[in-house]
Amino acid sequence: MTEVLRYAAFTADGTGGNPAGVVLDATGLTEDQMLALAAEVGYSETAFVLPGSGDSHPIRYFSPRAEVAFCGHATIATAVALADRDGCGPLRFDTPAGPVAVLTEATTTGVTATLTSPPASSRPATAAEIDALLAPFGWRREQLDETWPVHVAFAGNAHPVLAVAARETLADFDYDFDALAAVMADAGWATVHVFRQRGPAEFDVRNAFPPGGVREDPATGAAAAAFGGYLRTLGRLTVGNRVVLHQGEDMGQPSRLVVAPDPDSDGVQVTGTGAPIPA
Repeated sequence: MTEVLRYAAFTADGTGGNPAGVVLDATGLTEDQMLALAAEVGYSETAFVLPGSGDSHPIRYFSPRAEVAFCGHATIATAVALADRDGCGPLRFDTPAGPVAVLTEATTTGVTATLTSPPASSRPATAAEIDALLAPFGWRREQLDETWPVHVAFAGNAHPVLAVAARETLADFDYDFDALAAVMADAGWATVHVFRQRGPAEFDVRNAFPPGGVREDPATGAAAAAFGGYLRTLGRLTVGNRVVLHQGEDMGQPSRLVVAPDPDSDGVQVTGTGAPIPA
């Protein structure tokens, strides 16, 4: 019987966060079995740790519908689960998107994990891509914040990044699920990252996730890493600085993600706390 742990990642003050399934021993499981388990768990992603050596762990991620190359919140959840079992320290996850270093630390608020994403980059979206993105939301270009260009950002997966001008637009976040799913399938996008700047180094964010069969994620580590790449490309996030993303508040699942550029690579660091979900 395969043991599936349930952890919340990127919790805010011990509450909220994004739930993930975690299988710490996926030895012998086939892809079909992993997908079936992910569907049974029903979270946006479940992580499966495969046999490795030392602190290096091959890992795969499955949504209820398909395999995902990289998932930030499931990485944080898995790292915290391993820290709970083995103690805190450095880890390395060998993901389908490339190696991901993670450091877990014990703090007064629980175990914190910091992942360093695969190389992050960002490019301007085309006019056609912007039109295709706005249509399922029913938004007009005038509702976007023109001081933040629309980009497609990447950090293991591709995520379009849209800034809205009004907090009310973010609060009313809704879209045609099937229409957006079709657009994203054609483009190969993982989530749509919608944000509004809250302060000099703080952002309110929401993420649409039709490819995973989920309308919205309450905390999206992979998109946060891609967003860090976007900010770095625009010159708005430099080494030594960090930003805080507030996600899930409009869903009643408040989450907190801290994003900083990695000083030693093209990756982006994403930090959050994690905790087991009570049965």
